[in-house]
Amino acid sequence: MKLIDLNREGGIGANSHYVQFGDLHVLIDCGLNPKKTGRAAIPDLSLLRGKTLDLIIVTHCHLDHIGSLPVAMREHPNTPVILTTSSRMLVERMLHNSANVMMRQKEENDIPDYPLFTHDEIDRCASRLHGLPFGHAKKFRGAKDEIEVTFHHAGHVAGAAALEVSYKHRQILFTGDVLFENQRTLLGAKFPAGHFDTLIMETTRGTTERPLGKERVHEIARLVQSINDTIKRGGSFLIPVFALGRMQEVLSVLHDARKFGRLVECPIYASGLGMDLADYFDEISRKTRHVSFNRGIIKELKIKPTPRKLTAGEDPQQNALYIISSGMMVERTPSYTLASGLVGHARNTIGFVGYCDPDTPGGKLLAAKNGDTFIFETAHVKAKLKAHIERFELSGHADREELLEFAIQTQARCIILTHGDPLARAWFAGQLAAKAPKIKVLDPVPLKTYQV
Repeated sequence: MKLIDLNREGGIGANSHYVQFGDLHVLIDCGLNPKKTGRAAIPDLSLLRGKTLDLIIVTHCHLDHIGSLPVAMREHPNTPVILTTSSRMLVERMLHNSANVMMRQKEENDIPDYPLFTHDEIDRCASRLHGLPFGHAKKFRGAKDEIEVTFHHAGHVAGAAALEVSYKHRQILFTGDVLFENQRTLLGAKFPAGHFDTLIMETTRGTTERPLGKERVHEIARLVQSINDTIKRGGSFLIPVFALGRMQEVLSVLHDARKFGRLVECPIYASGLGMDLADYFDEISRKTRHVSFNRGIIKELKIKPTPRKLTAGEDPQQNALYIISSGMMVERTPSYTLASGLVGHARNTIGFVGYCDPDTPGGKLLAAKNGDTFIFETAHVKAKLKAHIERFELSGHADREELLEFAIQTQARCIILTHGDPLARAWFAGQLAAKAPKIKVLDPVPLKTYQV
């Protein structure tokens, strides 16, 4: 097996791997880097030019894994794409939203490369997207070689899969993004036990140690208490969320808290793609046993649409709860604009419930201290940080200790580290060297070919 990480920057971003199983050429994921713009945001697909790509496999529908999928499909017009049945229900909606965002960014920032693909292009390539149920093995043949592919439930988000590949009596597992714990909306990962020859593993939380007492059940209780405290002191509470997965999970948590009388009465605002995707989660929930979500909770929570125009640097003073994107508070998103008006007042709270890249505004806000001057550059706002900034350990990614334990029990000959910052990968490399010294560990350099 040969493997190349096509993510130009490494780390977490435009996630994509080009893998050769003998004469079979496979692309696994084709994402978009949220910190880059234009062609610089996509994987380096030039290494595929002149080659016949036999198969594209998608692990799940977050944009760092599918955001440039139509570009790869355009350059390889005869290549089929497989993904889980649930992901097949979500992928077109996610891509159409991405096309809308790129059109808006083109106008706002004059980005000549945008859009990277159009709505018509998404519609034209839809027939090449094929859903495959979890646990259903499917064979793909090249001129000489053959692989058998099986998806395994990976938790993380609806439709997310680990990918097991059987090739020449070797078992290879790509974890994709994984969460072993159950969420309110989604069961935790169920991976096959036993030996794998090669494990390609995400490392997102390699630098994050979960302290005692920070278990998910306690963090949910702390989140609800923090919301109550904020509303009671006359403030507003902002939860920046990813539209796919986090939004629906937070709504479920709040619904449970309200049902049992633990959540204070207050206006709740939410809108955008995440609310639209609630319909998809409702449908997936009715068709699969992994997802549990009922769109009726939105009516029961009396969710109001977020005001269409949020004014940068202005606190709406609604004494309300806001659940809006983006999860990392990326520039020019509703959460970024609203935060620019909330941070200057001690009555308010901003609570993060998922991964935040340190270089994004959300990551920088988490690193800032009370009293610091914080600049919202694209909003042209400078504010002294007085609001409460909280982080709740409710990530959609597995704790590092759980992943390490899983990796060691596979008894893999080789483990390849992916989807993590350099320090996160370094933690896993160090732990594996100490606890499983016979395992070969690779931290691949982007665009370099590895024979595994």
